[in-house]
Amino acid sequence: MGRIDHINNPDAPAPNSVVPSTVVFVTDEAGRVLLIQRSDNGDWALPGGGHDLGERIAMTAVREAKEETGLDVEVTGIVGLYTDPGHLIEYGDGEVRQQFSIAFRARVTGGSIATSSESTRVAWIGVEELDRLPINPSMRLRIAHGLADRSEPYIG
Repeated sequence: MGRIDHINNPDAPAPNSVVPSTVVFVTDEAGRVLLIQRSDNGDWALPGGGHDLGERIAMTAVREAKEETGLDVEVTGIVGLYTDPGHLIEYGDGEVRQQFSIAFRARVTGGSIATSSESTRVAWIGVEELDRLPINPSMRLRIAHGLADRSEPYIG
């Protein structure tokens, strides 16, 4: 088992950690969204990951985007803060995290698309294609908020 997302599942195991994490919402000139297919569960998601000691949280987003997509990005804003205690992430090692994710808006500044140990595919996905992909509801919410280009960040 790599990763299981439990969303409002009364049978989910109790959380035992909270790890600040980030994702980046990036679109290209055609309005397509940059997504990765995760190697741990096969779902499509915005690139991102956990915050490391000694780094600023925006740099977490930049580092994770580079690691998972091969692209260099620059953070330009905040889409939202996602801390739903009903969203738990269960890992094979026994860790069960309560969601704590900051979705940053970003733009590509360089690099070239490449996969990693965390991403089996990296692609620019058209809005019309999103409904056909396996994307968990919490990630769909972040994508929807990014596409809506809200004037204020989502806080929830």
